[in-house]
Amino acid sequence: MSEKAESSSNPLDIIKWLVVFALLGGLVYAYESYDEISVLYRALVAVAVVVIALGIAATTQKGQTFLTFAKDARLEVRKVVWPTRQEVVRMTLIILFATAVVGLMLYLIDMVLVFLIGLVTGIGA
Repeated sequence: MSEKAESSSNPLDIIKWLVVFALLGGLVYAYESYDEISVLYRALVAVAVVVIALGIAATTQKGQTFLTFAKDARLEVRKVVWPTRQEVVRMTLIILFATAVVGLMLYLIDMVLVFLIGLVTGIGA
C-alpha cells in the first residue's frame, strides 16, 4: 500500500466526519419529526443536506481517496469494449439453448434412475 493510505487521519478530518454524521442523523430525525410538512419540501431539504454532507466528506483524506478511485474506475469503464446488440442476442440464445439441453439431459437421467430404482425395489411408478 502507499504511504498516503497508511498515514493517520488529520484531526480536522475527524471533525468533518462528525459534522457529516451529525448532518445525516439530524436529517433522518427532522424528516420523521416534521411529517406535517409536504413530502416535496422534505425531500428537497433532504437532497440539499445530503449534497452538503457529501461536499464536506469529499474534503477529507478518505473522501479524496474515494474521488480518485471513482475517477480511475470511470476511466477503466471507458476502456471496456462492450458487445454489440447482435453479440448479446446471439450469446443469450446460446445460453438459453445450452440450459435447455442440460435440463433435458437431467430430466432423462432422472427418469432412467426412477425406472431402475423401480425395477430394483419392485415399486412401479
